[in-house]
Amino acid sequence: MGTGQDSGINKVAVVAGATGLTGGQLVTALLDDPRYGVVKAITRKPLTRVHPKLENVVIDFDRIHTYTDELKADDVFCCLGTTMKAAGSKEAFERVDYQYPVALAERAKALGATQFLLVSALGADTKSIFYYNRVKGRVEEAIAGLGYHALHIMRPSLLVGPREEYRRGEAAAKWFFRTFGTFVPSKYKAIASIKVARAMVHFANSGLTGIHIHESASLQKF
Repeated sequence: MGTGQDSGINKVAVVAGATGLTGGQLVTALLDDPRYGVVKAITRKPLTRVHPKLENVVIDFDRIHTYTDELKADDVFCCLGTTMKAAGSKEAFERVDYQYPVALAERAKALGATQFLLVSALGADTKSIFYYNRVKGRVEEAIAGLGYHALHIMRPSLLVGPREEYRRGEAAAKWFFRTFGTFVPSKYKAIASIKVARAMVHFANSGLTGIHIHESASLQKF
């Protein structure tokens, strides 16, 4: 779209999932990065944070194909995701973890975006025996087929960081990794969400083209 890609400065970023663990930290990282002139956080409800570079775009994700200027960007970052428990049903889960990311990727590309960065999950595979991993595999496959100039897929293990919501299963997993982490293979070790956010900003400015999958172990260095 020519907003800043050629010069590498004053780029426009769109972030979906800005109220989540990784998304919130990603927004902060982008606001602090001089290469980005505008950071559009698309959310269902208004954000309370204010920043000169931040544009909070409140949208209806079920009507994402009707938006134009709101979704124009150079780099699109998708951190959308929920849990089966929070969603309440498979249908609701797929809406957030599959339909919304794919719809965003389709619309943003139609509006000129050339780069898409997606937070998926360790073990994403359309043929997995686990429903969650199958959905993650499907969304990766769908977005990969859109023909972005560059697509970066993050596959983190258990994400840890300062959440507003309490997740009992996550708390138990944190205890496990603190206690037995030394014996856990690197690819399965829990990863701080800030590392994933930093990795996304790094790869968005790496100049790499094509499709790249970044597994959890490789994200730990960030």
